Amino acid sequence: MNEPPTTDEIRSTFLEFFAARDHTVVPSASLIPHDPSLLFNVAGMVPFKPYFLGDETPPYRRATASQKCVRAGGKHNDLDEVGRNARHLVFFEMLGNFSFGDYFKELAIPYSWELVTEGFGFDGDRIWITVHESDDEAEQIWHDVVGVPMERIQRLGDEDNFWQMGDTGPCGPDSELHFDRGPSYGPDGGPQADPAGDRFMEFWNLVFMQFVQDRDGTRTPLPRPSIDTGAGLERLVCLLQGVEAVWETDLMAPLVERATALTGRTYRVGEYDDRDSFAIRVLAEHARSCAMLIGDGVFPSNEGRGYVLRRILRRAVRFAYLAGTQDAVMPALTETAIDVMGNAYPGVAKQRDYIVGVVANEEERFRHTLRNGLSILDHELDDATDTGLSGETAFVLHDTYGFPLELTQEIAAERGTNVDIAGFQTAMTQQRERAKAARRDHDDDDARLDAYRELVEQFGVTEFVGYRADESESRLLAVLPGEDDAVELFLDRTTFYAESGGQVGDTGSITTDTGRVEVLDTTFALPNLRRHVGKIVDGTIEAGQLATAHIDAERRDAIRRNHTGTHLVHYALRAVLGDHVKQAGSLVGPDRLRFDFSHYEAVSDAEILEIERIANAETLANTPTRIFETTMEEAERIGAIAFFGDKYGEIVRVLEAGHSVELCGGTHVRA
Repeated sequence: MNEPPTTDEIRSTFLEFFAARDHTVVPSASLIPHDPSLLFNVAGMVPFKPYFLGDETPPYRRATASQKCVRAGGKHNDLDEVGRNARHLVFFEMLGNFSFGDYFKELAIPYSWELVTEGFGFDGDRIWITVHESDDEAEQIWHDVVGVPMERIQRLGDEDNFWQMGDTGPCGPDSELHFDRGPSYGPDGGPQADPAGDRFMEFWNLVFMQFVQDRDGTRTPLPRPSIDTGAGLERLVCLLQGVEAVWETDLMAPLVERATALTGRTYRVGEYDDRDSFAIRVLAEHARSCAMLIGDGVFPSNEGRGYVLRRILRRAVRFAYLAGTQDAVMPALTETAIDVMGNAYPGVAKQRDYIVGVVANEEERFRHTLRNGLSILDHELDDATDTGLSGETAFVLHDTYGFPLELTQEIAAERGTNVDIAGFQTAMTQQRERAKAARRDHDDDDARLDAYRELVEQFGVTEFVGYRADESESRLLAVLPGEDDAVELFLDRTTFYAESGGQVGDTGSITTDTGRVEVLDTTFALPNLRRHVGKIVDGTIEAGQLATAHIDAERRDAIRRNHTGTHLVHYALRAVLGDHVKQAGSLVGPDRLRFDFSHYEAVSDAEILEIERIANAETLANTPTRIFETTMEEAERIGAIAFFGDKYGEIVRVLEAGHSVELCGGTHVRA
């Protein structure tokens, strides 16, 4: 009997199959997305979203990738489900193949069948297909071209087989492949009779992006339909390794075994009501999630992504604490997670000491907090009335100290009292409403985004000539109303640097024959579409006019000095604190610079003095800087470091300043 394939082999089989069919293999993007509406990359298509929306021109017509994803926090949140069933994970990988206006259903469907039956060796007689109830074309291809019997093709409605990016934008029907795991998992009847997917497990979704949906719900055919598919790697591994659940795969079994040894508890395979087994699964999954998040630059904090990471870590530590462990368990578990993932993601293995250090520091701090929280809960229970512990108190413990409601209930029950669940839910609802209100603020931007996209469709993106000139002769393409009596100007070419990579946008003036605008800021309205925000200070201006764009050169020169300075500070930090130091944000203005970085402990006075000494020495050496463009592969070969928040293509811009070698699209001094 053949050995089942490893996860690394399954991942490689998928990517190599599509590479052999003219797909560009795209390395996984970071878990930190460039989409500001998302905390994390939550699906395989997220890094390609600008291509599907038409905001950017894709550098390839076909692509394939295994994308790192996290679903925790925000709209997409599987955190609380982890450990309770056979499938839910916070971190996972999504395999996919993508066509940007190249092929459509006629190839996407046969490709999927060929790969699963010939590449992976699935028994085709055990694969069921679902299509959208309106999709005659997909059904016909599955039956007439691929040869799937009609009795194994089922039509389902919008809820199951129609995909939308949002209330507006690209959308289309989809088709799913399901594997029949056999009668021991439930009755026959196909996916239609098994909404939970216990017997007929869905493992690949083919999305046919063929419409664009307007605000009124109208769907218009796209001129160039596209393909976006998603196959959960962990589900494929589960099926191909012939195990009951993801916890028994080669991805998770080493972590489950390590967690069992560290806690001294017994793990029972398939027992989802057993408290110890549940805790071990949580520890195993969260160790892997934490390793991957920290490896991509997320650092525990009290807001945003850092808060989600802290919640994940603390959830794991809570279960370890309740299991009676006196010593830290997450550092050792994280070591095992790095062993498991390091072959596919060498960058994680290279950061082993840093990742484990962050985890160890966070666990130590939280164990102290947990002891304090239990003390607070004990005090509150002493003061509880006959009606029990207030819901507001339970919510504060949940929100501030990371106590799950069930833990508070359990401790309260041991003290012979109950918890006001209704009050807890009210406090939770109020928090969610506050979050929803914040999200609604983004909805007002949709109409403005449509206007920006029309500009790109009509004129293309802005040509930037500001690396070599302070002034340009340009054509004024559009004048849009802004906020507080401001206007937004769009030019065909500009010397104005748009805020990015921490560098603030340029200011200056734009002048036509009939008027002048004082530019107060420059930002990106869409990728590479530069928006000049300002006030009309003289006359009038209108689209179509010739214009002279002139930046405030003295201010730009000050910004140049500070931006180059951030690179020297970054070099000095890494030289003193270690290569694990990463930029976590920056502000480069004309009057100051701020450099945010990740490190697992406070920087000592002696270290600060040494950092200052190195940065000053690099500055005073006054060596010429060198700025050049090269391929991403060559930049990585020479050791260039990527800066936080920047997005890179195949051709990148490299800055050499003293001993610092980094990728950067900003403006810099010559020496």
